[in-house]
This record gives sequence, C-alpha cells and structure tokens, in this order.
Amino acid sequence: MVREKFTHIYARAAEKKGGETGLESQLATPLDAEQLKAIPDDRWLAAFTQKVFQSGMSWKVVRNKWPNFEQVFFGFDIEKMLLMPTEMWERKATDPAIIRHLGKVMTIPENARMIHEVAIEHGSFAAMVADWPSEDIIGLWRYLKKHGKRLGGNTGPYTLRIMGKDTFILSHDVESYLRNTGIIDGGRDTQRSQLATQSAFCDWQQESGRPLCQISQIIAFSHGDNRV
Repeated sequence: MVREKFTHIYARAAEKKGGETGLESQLATPLDAEQLKAIPDDRWLAAFTQKVFQSGMSWKVVRNKWPNFEQVFFGFDIEKMLLMPTEMWERKATDPAIIRHLGKVMTIPENARMIHEVAIEHGSFAAMVADWPSEDIIGLWRYLKKHGKRLGGNTGPYTLRIMGKDTFILSHDVESYLRNTGIIDGGRDTQRSQLATQSAFCDWQQESGRPLCQISQIIAFSHGDNRV
C-alpha cells in the first residue's frame, strides 16, 4: 500500500478552509512535557469525569452543570474521593445539582484509584502522561481503558487532547479516511487497526514535523464533515 503524502492531505484541507492561514488558525497546540507535569491529579480526575458524563449526553448541559459537580465532589480531591464510602457515592448520585447517573458517578472513585496508583509509581499522574512516548500513544489509550473506568473508545483520547497531551483522535472523519485509503479495514479498536493507525501517524509526523493532534485535525478537515 502506498500511503498518501501528508503534503497532499494538507493541501486539500487548506483548500477547504480558505487557505493555509485559515487552516492553521484552527489547529490545536499541545503542551510540552513540563507544562503537562504541572497539572495536578485532581484536574485529571475532573477532566475524565466530565468527558465520561458528556458521552451520550449534551456537552453543553454537562458544561453548564460543571460548577455543581466541582462542589458536590469536593473539587475532585483524590484523597477525599478514595475515603468516601459506597453509600455516600449513592447519595451523591441522586443530588439534583448534578446529572443523576449512578453508573457514571461510580466511575469517579474507580478513576481516582487509577490516578492514585499511578502517582505512587510516577510521582503524579501527569508525570506518566507527559513521559509517555508519542510513537506509542495507542499504548496510553489502552492503559486508560484497562485501568480506568469508561475511558475506552474516544473518551480517553479526547480527554488527553483537552488536557494538552499530544494525541490523534479516531473521529468519524479520521476513521473514514483511514478506511478509504486502506490503512485499516477491520474493527477500529482492534490491535491490528490501532497499530496500523499509529504507524501511519508516526510516518506523517516524521514527514511533516507536526504534532499528532494537528495531523489528526488536518486529516479530518481534508475529509468529510470535519469532526476533528
């Protein structure tokens, strides 16, 4: 299979966005390692929780309610989350100030535990994320899916991008491009598809010198409905 040159993908995206200036203005910029390491553990738990609640719900509704979440869950302080008994979680899941969903509320202690265990080993959750190599970003996705709660699919990757970690996203448009060009042909979450995707993104990164998040966005802008 001959992989399309990134310069061709970029040119197509720029044409759709009114030129290079218009395209570049819409691209994300990831944080560097030191900036990532400065993010405290409670912010990672808050970000994972917000994205879990946004899954299958209106993102706007979750954002509007978010100050209440921060108050009800004590600013997502990891130690407090780990000390709360099950019955307290069940009571909080019925609080009308938040979005009442017991299953999603119960991801908070599970993901707090994951973050705490990582912090014991690495000093902080952010340190592990910051040091994770870009050439194995799918390995970080798999880690979140295995050790976290409801962080599979695009939930983990989208959270990483929001927090500033450089990652591509298998959005509808990106996945469609990968299928149309024969890079993947099976289930998007299979090891084979993920390894093929990682390999393609590594090649495009080497060719372009761009971060993975920008490559992902440019592919989405070049193809389909621009869900980046």
